[in-house]
Amino acid sequence: MTVKIILSYAFGLILLYLIGMLLVVPIKMLIKLVWNGILGGILLFIVNLIGNFIGISLAINPITALITGFLGIPGVILLLILQNIL
Repeated sequence: MTVKIILSYAFGLILLYLIGMLLVVPIKMLIKLVWNGILGGILLFIVNLIGNFIGISLAINPITALITGFLGIPGVILLLILQNIL
């Protein structure tokens, strides 16, 4: 084997690795977004369930769903703080 062939294989492997990483990173971000949305939705439901006894409730609408979907549990806490401040 010549050096030229070895370098070609190395370049091909590096290129294959980079293409693979470009495909994996968006999938990881999508999985994280879905996971945050599920946890945020469950926490919204729990806050509304327990909050009825205390007098705290958050409306479940597209805006609160987006906030909890992007931020997850901190999003629910942010919504509670904003509701009590405003």
